[in-house]
Amino acid sequence: MGSPVPAGEGSPGASVATNTSPGLKAPTRRGTELVMLSFAAGLVTLALILVELNQERSLSLRILYLGLAYLALFACAHLAVRRWAPYADPAILPCVALLNGLGLVVIHRIDLALEGTVFPDGSTWDPVAFKQVIWTGIGLLMFAATLKFLPDHRMLARFGYTFGLVGLVALLLPGVLPGFIAPTINGAKIWLRVGPLSLQPGEFAKILLMVFFAAFLVSKRDLFTVAGRRFLGMDLPRARDLGPLFAAWGVTVAVMVLQKDLGSSLLFFGIVLVLLYIATERAAWVVLGLGLFAGGAVIAWKLFNHVQQRVANWQDPIARYDVIGGGYQISQSLFGLATGGIGGAGLGAGRPEMIPEANTDFITAVIGEELGFVGFAALLLVYMVFALRGLRGAISVRDSFGKLLGGGLAFAVCFQVFIVVGGVTKLIPMTGITAPFLSYGGSSLLANYILVALLLRISAAARAPQRIAKPKPQQPAIADQHTVMVERPK
Repeated sequence: MGSPVPAGEGSPGASVATNTSPGLKAPTRRGTELVMLSFAAGLVTLALILVELNQERSLSLRILYLGLAYLALFACAHLAVRRWAPYADPAILPCVALLNGLGLVVIHRIDLALEGTVFPDGSTWDPVAFKQVIWTGIGLLMFAATLKFLPDHRMLARFGYTFGLVGLVALLLPGVLPGFIAPTINGAKIWLRVGPLSLQPGEFAKILLMVFFAAFLVSKRDLFTVAGRRFLGMDLPRARDLGPLFAAWGVTVAVMVLQKDLGSSLLFFGIVLVLLYIATERAAWVVLGLGLFAGGAVIAWKLFNHVQQRVANWQDPIARYDVIGGGYQISQSLFGLATGGIGGAGLGAGRPEMIPEANTDFITAVIGEELGFVGFAALLLVYMVFALRGLRGAISVRDSFGKLLGGGLAFAVCFQVFIVVGGVTKLIPMTGITAPFLSYGGSSLLANYILVALLLRISAAARAPQRIAKPKPQQPAIADQHTVMVERPK
């Protein structure tokens, strides 16, 4: 069921030549990465101390344990990159470390705010900061395993169709299983529950489906570049070539209807459109795709109650403030952002306990309240740097599969941030997806660390010096060979 590695892309292990002079070793920039990781660790430790001081607490060993665990985890990640991807981009891992560390600080701050809270069912708040550290450790183990066992990203293209099938099943599975296995949480049916553990398969499905679409578009690129009719200055594709786009649209609508998950459907379809645009460089695919998604969203809005509820909450959350399933969450988020203003209330000085789901869906609202517009903008800039470095690796790598996959992975993180922040700020209807590396949750962290490992693998292939094959010794001509006359025995 696999698709072949694109022909003419070089042998496994080959990479793009650099400007390094012959005989000189190309710089790996791992020292630069270590310095930036140390800077990120310092910021995270300072942020933890500020939270404790603003809460008027004495500095305890708990802060020391959190800081040391953070340092140890990313020191191991740095060693893994140094060992298995020495030429990888030096800025990607520090950006991830800073985002993950800031998320850990905010989750710890929310734990302090909800400490001792008794819920209507009689349960009390269970701190989750140390659980997030454990999930980070497991995620970094998967990160290191991906780097070790995937020496060349082009190996993934051989199993493109298999990954596509598995990803499609993982994406749609929660929507078709009964409620005791796939419960509805916060209005969305996107989880699988196995005993005490919960898993969100859609987080892994997005990576599998990106591998499939990248392999598929590389092998079928000529099919999508053939122009059909010209309309309004655009070369529209032929009707016979629209099958994959309609298939992706159908899956998107199925996710919207079966799982009641607007965020995942928008994220999935946006990734498909971007990969199509990167592969063909034709805006017609994007225009057609956006038209299809808008039409499907309008139909779903007319037919399904949960979509109407999300749209009504988006249009006027204050009017639906006291309605069950209404605009309470988004209203509290907007109040928190307004309280933060330009400079913020300060780390540990806000009221995150007033925002439901503060450590998952609405963690960016807590950051906006305590760090203000300035801190919120800085957070988005870190995401932007991460995406730009990922796109730089995708542009620089030689093979077409790596370009498509790297571009899709970098865009997926950036677009997910847009969906999350857009929902929190009421730019778009509220969704149920989480902020990458910031929000509490195991599935998101595990999937995103695999994504980071793939980006580093692609950037390592782009930045590594070209391996020059040693010339084979030439055999002298037969005429020049030394001959010995041997007498024929009598």
